Amino acid sequence: MSVLIIAEAGVNHNGEKAKALELIEVAANSGADAVKFQTFNAERLAAMSAPKAAYQQQTTDATESQLAMLKALELPVDWHHDLQAHAKKLGIQFISTAFDLGSLEFLESLDLPFYKIPSGEITNGPLLMAFAQTGKNVILSTGMATLGEVEQALAVLAWGYNNKELPTSLADVWKHWSSSQAAVSVEEKVSLLHCTSQYPTPMEEVNLKAMDTLANSFGLPVGYSDHTQGGLIPVAAVARGATIIEKHFTLDRNLPGPDHKASLEPHELSQMVREIREIETALGDGRKRPQLSEWDTRSAARQKIIARTDIAQGAVFTAQNLSTARTGEGESPMYIWGFYGKKASRDYRKGDTIERS
Repeated sequence: MSVLIIAEAGVNHNGEKAKALELIEVAANSGADAVKFQTFNAERLAAMSAPKAAYQQQTTDATESQLAMLKALELPVDWHHDLQAHAKKLGIQFISTAFDLGSLEFLESLDLPFYKIPSGEITNGPLLMAFAQTGKNVILSTGMATLGEVEQALAVLAWGYNNKELPTSLADVWKHWSSSQAAVSVEEKVSLLHCTSQYPTPMEEVNLKAMDTLANSFGLPVGYSDHTQGGLIPVAAVARGATIIEKHFTLDRNLPGPDHKASLEPHELSQMVREIREIETALGDGRKRPQLSEWDTRSAARQKIIARTDIAQGAVFTAQNLSTARTGEGESPMYIWGFYGKKASRDYRKGDTIERS
């Protein structure tokens, strides 16, 4: 199965519909499979007292509240249909991440193919439950999370997939998590994304080996949501087995806003997609056997058993009169020891290939 590449437009539209439409065009032209935005109501998402993250203070007005920043970056409800239609026309999937229950309820009306649950909501029990109760497949991002928090989120999702009613306590969720029904629903519906929620992410905090930990712990498909600068790490993640890649992109890294600095510009996004597809091809099927193009080289490059000296008919083959060389055809040197002590069935001149009698 091909790696799912999600071009994360996020909030890089900066509150301008024309930019949002152009971001869809860039994503489609890059060859990505899906373009993703973020749907939220700022007043439901953040209190007036909520601080900005350190990276947000560095990339936006440090005196501005998180609520004010988010308010300016909302994706208006009445844009969604136009954006979705534009994506459909260009042949790319349109998806958006919901950060609150009202936004998820609205996205349900768009009949999106799947949902992406953001890292910040991995401990948001009511929202996780609502995602699962849509019945749709979800991709759960695990930035900032402990392994225990990932499992807890999976347990909540499992409950939501299998129950219409809400649990009376977290204990109910854990009891259900022990059932085979819970395991089957998660295996059928959930993929995980390893992620480091720092923008940009320093190389020493990428920790790609954590993908292995997630895969080994839960037996689910694992991908990577990248916030490093450049396209190297997503390509490396695919080489390491990522089944999904999510990467922020922008029209221009110099635009104001919290996520532009850690995003790819259009030509870089196209390059990343191209390199991922090349890595997919290069990974092959895992079977070790000569490739079709190797057969000619194999014939030319492998040595065969030859006569080191002239050998008369009836003479005994020895280590002194046999050797190896590239001849194109003949017996493999792996069989040379079996010739020792046997007699030549004909005359050989120096350099002739030796055949079995």
